[in-house]
Amino acid sequence: MVRTSLLVARTEFRRTTRAVSNDRTKLVTMALLALFLIGIVSAAAGYLLPELGERFAEGISAADASLATDLVSGGIAVGWIFLVFLTAIRAFTTAADPDKPAFLLTSTSLRNVTVGLIGAEILMFAVWFVPGAILLGGAFAYGAGTILPALLAPLLVCLLLVTAVPIGFLIGICIKHLVTVYEPIARYRVLVFVGFWVLYFGAIITGGFDLVVSRLFTALQDSPLGWPGHILLAGVPNVPASSLAIAGTVAGTAVLSTAAFGLAVVAAGRHWFADPARFEDSEESTESGDETASSRFDLDGVLSRGLPRPIRSVTVTAIRRTKRAPIRLAYAAYPLFGMIAFIQEIVQTGTVPTHVAVILSLYVVWAAGALFTLNPLGDLGRGLPAVMTSTISGRQAITGLVVAGALVAAPIAFLVSLALGVVSPLSFERTAALVAATTVGAVVTPALASGIGTVVPRFGSVKVTNNREAVMPSKTAFIIYSLAIMLPAVAALVLYVDSPELIAGTLEAVSTWAPTPTVSVSARGITLTAWAVLIGGLLAPVVSYLYAVERFDWYTLE
Repeated sequence: MVRTSLLVARTEFRRTTRAVSNDRTKLVTMALLALFLIGIVSAAAGYLLPELGERFAEGISAADASLATDLVSGGIAVGWIFLVFLTAIRAFTTAADPDKPAFLLTSTSLRNVTVGLIGAEILMFAVWFVPGAILLGGAFAYGAGTILPALLAPLLVCLLLVTAVPIGFLIGICIKHLVTVYEPIARYRVLVFVGFWVLYFGAIITGGFDLVVSRLFTALQDSPLGWPGHILLAGVPNVPASSLAIAGTVAGTAVLSTAAFGLAVVAAGRHWFADPARFEDSEESTESGDETASSRFDLDGVLSRGLPRPIRSVTVTAIRRTKRAPIRLAYAAYPLFGMIAFIQEIVQTGTVPTHVAVILSLYVVWAAGALFTLNPLGDLGRGLPAVMTSTISGRQAITGLVVAGALVAAPIAFLVSLALGVVSPLSFERTAALVAATTVGAVVTPALASGIGTVVPRFGSVKVTNNREAVMPSKTAFIIYSLAIMLPAVAALVLYVDSPELIAGTLEAVSTWAPTPTVSVSARGITLTAWAVLIGGLLAPVVSYLYAVERFDWYTLE
């Protein structure tokens, strides 16, 4: 049993690492995260912990010892909950879905598979946390003059992992079972997901997350979740550690880990051998189909007053496909994660700062082009050969996509920019300018994105969630398109606030202090450059649209 479980764990660990190493985006992200964590750990190990170890070795007061006990026990308790949360998310998304489950579950016992998957997760987390614990414990041990912290820190991490990971796995697979198999919840799982993420990000934005963490930190210091901290304190000089808490930690780890593994086996068997939820809603589907047909007819009727039939067909089809599979537009929401700080600032101050109103409006302009036209060829998918061999021209196809993007984004741009302008300190004239620029930008950027998307198309699908894939624009198209919007916007801002002299002076001052040759840039040169960038940005949508039309007409299937 043990040998088979270890084989499953090793295989799943190798599969996960191979999947990360074969995906350049994941590899770069993990490398950056590793460098960030290594930087923090190295700074703490190199500068703070040796000195802190010396202070503890020389002797501290009873109050400082009590404070250290509270900090360690509370931090360990909160860290354990964080590990459970991370493991539950991984179990829900990836860890609870083994590779080739039909083969795996028929070639060995359910217990071996479950234990192996949990073991792979423990190993995955240990790769990240154990080296850091060794480094930090060793740095403190160097200053304190004792080797105990270097030995106890990784031991503590291992004890936390063998309890937190199986419990998180159990929670994750139970939630996954509820939203995929249990019909009363599976029927409304989209609402459940939306509600969870709204609650999660709402807690972060409003500061409720920090409040909950701080209260847990204080409340759990003397609880059983804080007892493992005394294992680490046993290696800290002049800080008394509770032997009863250490014994309770060891006994509790054995009991809790065994129970979690056993329950995880039962939950995994219940989930893996269950059929997904099926909904008998043919009547609802018929009504939905009638409603869709009706709305499509109405939209087609509205567009027929000014657009020929081929363009109308492309426009209605693009909107209908997106309505049926909105996961295709998930990439358009990615920049919103970087705006959490702005939203938090709005919540805390009770008003929308001017720069936030401009940035959010600029995002709406960016999203308008990213909706339908950033990958015109790749979005056709398996229908690409049929479209290429049909009688539709490039002008009709690209115009239809541009109209779809403008039709959806322009009203949203108008309402969002108007609301932001009204609640921000902007004057009436500047609010009107913001609304006009945002609305016009939402109409123009689909044309700008069309040419960029045809230069660097993407035809293969990417995994958006664990079981959902979609064709998304290429990363190169994202970067070029974003720069094509940001550079003219920055140029317009430079000219609007009349800051070429300030920029020229700043560049010269920075170059004077930098170990590089002094750069002398005149204000006139910056003004001319800004005008050139702005004019180029205004002409780019027309050039991009014409290129997309020609590219579509002359595209050859390989």
